[in-house]
Amino acid sequence: MATKQGMCKNCGSLIIFDDRNENCECIFCHCIFPGAEAVQILENPDDYTFANEEIAESSESTHYYATKVNPDMIESAVARDRAMKAKEDSGSIKPSDFEISPNDVKAPAKLKAILIGATALLIIIIIAVAFPFYNSRKKLKNEISDGISVLKEIASVDTSVDESGNGKGYMIYGQSCQYVKLAVPSQITEDKCKQLFEKYTDLRAEKAGITSDKMKGVTMEIFVNNGIYEVTGEGGVINVVFTEDAPVQTSAATEATTASTSASK
Repeated sequence: MATKQGMCKNCGSLIIFDDRNENCECIFCHCIFPGAEAVQILENPDDYTFANEEIAESSESTHYYATKVNPDMIESAVARDRAMKAKEDSGSIKPSDFEISPNDVKAPAKLKAILIGATALLIIIIIAVAFPFYNSRKKLKNEISDGISVLKEIASVDTSVDESGNGKGYMIYGQSCQYVKLAVPSQITEDKCKQLFEKYTDLRAEKAGITSDKMKGVTMEIFVNNGIYEVTGEGGVINVVFTEDAPVQTSAATEATTASTSASK
């Protein structure tokens, strides 16, 4: 015996019947009709109109049920499906009402606690790692700033500081204070640029405890009236490149140049 599935031509319920029988029977409305027709209806139910007539259960002892199912469960499912379709047709329920939104999915309290704890731990680790680097850079910058006046022996660099503690004629930045900008009010030679660079790298090496190549990785920009000198070095060899009429990109350097020029006048 093999069972087939079909759809009741009267009420549209699912029918399971024995393929050895010509007829099938709906356990809900008791409609008896050819099984082949039930299979055809199931294949394309949209093209079929269900009569939904009331049919009395046959008094005969022979029925065409192939599999006994729980009628209450299926009847409830069919009734619910019909009710929902009726509401959709009337416009009282839209299909989107059944879509699940992020607000419908609630994370368990334990998961929330784990996520909050992990985030807090990550923040603490970042702070713990970054804080010593920040302190060491700040300490080195302060120590270099305290000794930056040695540059005045070579050129007219304003090494004083403003109310916020920032240099008026210079700017030091970078994790290891490897970048420095200077404002020089008058013209300067390449030789003087090299001397300024060497003086600064000596000071930085002394304060940072650098014993190897003190010039490696250091860049000095010297702003003058008609351009910028960029000075770099490695292994004791100093390179100077001049860019004429280059735009000054930092307001601090502009202010420092202006202040120094006014002071010289």
